[in-house]
Amino acid sequence: MEKNNIKLMQGNEACVEGALAAGMNFFAGYPITPSTEIAEISSQRLPRFGGKFIQMEDEIASMAATIGGALTGAKAMTATSGPGFSLKQENIGYAAMAEIPCVIVNVQRGGPSTGLPTSPAQGDVMQAKWGTHGDHPIIALTPSSVKETFDTTVKAFNLAEKYRVPVVLLMDEVIAHMREKIEIPKKEDVEIMDRIKPDEDDVTYQAYEVKKGDIVPPMASFGEGFRYHVTGLVHDETGFPSNDTEVADKLIHRLVDKIDKNVDDISFYEEYKTNDIDTLIISYGSTARSAKTAVDMANNEGMNVGLFRPITIWPTLEKQIIDLAKKVDKIIVAEMNLGQYALEVERLASKYTQVHHLGKIDGDLITPNEILSKIKEV
Repeated sequence: MEKNNIKLMQGNEACVEGALAAGMNFFAGYPITPSTEIAEISSQRLPRFGGKFIQMEDEIASMAATIGGALTGAKAMTATSGPGFSLKQENIGYAAMAEIPCVIVNVQRGGPSTGLPTSPAQGDVMQAKWGTHGDHPIIALTPSSVKETFDTTVKAFNLAEKYRVPVVLLMDEVIAHMREKIEIPKKEDVEIMDRIKPDEDDVTYQAYEVKKGDIVPPMASFGEGFRYHVTGLVHDETGFPSNDTEVADKLIHRLVDKIDKNVDDISFYEEYKTNDIDTLIISYGSTARSAKTAVDMANNEGMNVGLFRPITIWPTLEKQIIDLAKKVDKIIVAEMNLGQYALEVERLASKYTQVHHLGKIDGDLITPNEILSKIKEV
C-alpha cells in the first residue's frame, strides 16, 4: 500500500507545492518579506520539472515577465508583499485588459509604504480589487491554513486559466510562515483546468472573438503559428486598438461579466455553527482562526454565535452575506485593518442587521479573547 504523502509544511512552501500541482512551469519574481520563501522554493523546484524561474530586477519587471510567460502558454505565477504589490498594479491592469491568465501571490504585511515587513496584516483587501485603475475583472482568494493554501493555490490557477484573468492569492504573514501537517494529494486526485485553445486549423482565429454562448475567448500561445496582437488599449476582436465607443462598452462589460456572471462558480467559503444564531462573526485568513475559537468560547458561555469565513474575497459573496444577515441580530467583522471588508459587509447587510467592526493594525494578531470581548460588548 502506498503511504500517504504527509509533510510538516510552511504556508509559503504549500503555496509552491500547490502551484506545481496545478501545472505552474514559470515563475518570475523579486524577493520581499514575507513572501521570499515562495521565490526561493520555486527556484529550487521548478528546474527539476523542466520549468523556468527568473529573478527580475524589480516587481514591475517581474509582473511583466509573468505576463510574457503566460502568453507563451506557460502557467505563470509571481509572489510579493505590500510594496511590491503596489508596483505590480499597472501590469496587473494590463493582464486584466489583455485577458492573460496568471496568479499573483500577495503575502500581506503591515503598511503603508514599507510598514512592518515581518508583521501580519490584512490591509490589502481593497487594493486587491481596486489597485489598478478602471473597471476590470479580478478574483482574489484568501486561505486560513497551510492545507488550504495548497488547495486555494490550485483553485487560483484553475480560475485564472478558465476565465483568462489575473487571480490574486491574498495570504497574510501568519499563514505564510506557520507550519502545519498536511497531506499532499496524488497528482491524479488534483483537479486541473487548462485554458481553452483554438483549433489548430482555425485560419480565421481572432484573439478576442467569443463564440456564440461563450464569454471567454480561446487563447493561442505565442509560437503556435497564430498571429495576433496584444495591447492594454481598448481593442476589438482582432486585438488591435479601437477608439470606438461601442467597442469599448462591449469589451469592458464582457471583461467584468466574465466574473459577475460566473460568481457561483467562483464562490468558496466556510460556515461554522451558523444555525440558530443571533451573532455572526465574519472573518478571513489567519484572523478567522481566532474567530473560530472565539465562537466556541462564546457558545460555551451560552451565547449563540457563528462564523462565516469567505475564502473568495473578490468577487464579494453577496448572496451568502445577505442571507445570513437576514437571520441574525448583529454581525461583527474581524480583520487586521481599519474596516476594508467591513465596508462591503455594511453595504450588503446594514439594511437587515447591525454591523460592527473589530480591527487591529499594530502588527499583532487579533486574539480569540479580543473577539469574545467584542461579542459581549455589542
